[in-house]
Amino acid sequence: MSKHLQRDMDLVHREVLSLSATVEEMIDKATQALTQQNADLSAEVMAMDRGVDQREVGIEDECLKILALHQPVAGDLRRIATVLKANNDLERIGDLAVNIAGRATALLQYPNFPMPQRLPRMVGMAVGMVRGALDAFVNLDSAAASRIRVMDDEVDDLNREIIVELRSLMESDPSMVKPGLHCFSATRQIERIADHATNIAEDVIYLVEGDIVRHRR
Repeated sequence: MSKHLQRDMDLVHREVLSLSATVEEMIDKATQALTQQNADLSAEVMAMDRGVDQREVGIEDECLKILALHQPVAGDLRRIATVLKANNDLERIGDLAVNIAGRATALLQYPNFPMPQRLPRMVGMAVGMVRGALDAFVNLDSAAASRIRVMDDEVDDLNREIIVELRSLMESDPSMVKPGLHCFSATRQIERIADHATNIAEDVIYLVEGDIVRHRR
């Protein structure tokens, strides 16, 4: 790798890590807004979204410039491809955090709505998956990335259990239908965050091992 390519790759790498820190903050605030019914945190998350969108576009532009100017091959090409895909996943996670914040704001109208008992655990696992996937990316740790893929099944199971709990609540009390649907939407966004964390983990495995594991369970 030439020193100029190394310099440009390191710059993009730092930008992705900075973006990931912001997105993690958005997830934390959005899920806290949901579980603690905090309107201020919801507003903070929504205010952060535009900056994330702009940075995602900037990182993509830099990656495309590297491809055009340096024409990387082999491991260098895998690395830039991984950065491009992780960059997109991070932006989507930011969007999902905004959606969760929106559902949290809607639920403020229903202070008596009982949050599903499994929700905090599901939130903790999804947030942990994002952090774990990004740590695997930083450390080029394919074994850690593989563990993230296993965790996704657990999040899916929790999501299904929460849906059953919400359905039972709405059937027993019609006044809980609207807040139940808001909560259902929020849990769906959390499940999608876990999916994007899994995407990042699978890209790490591709980066380290050159093996495409997507769609393999």
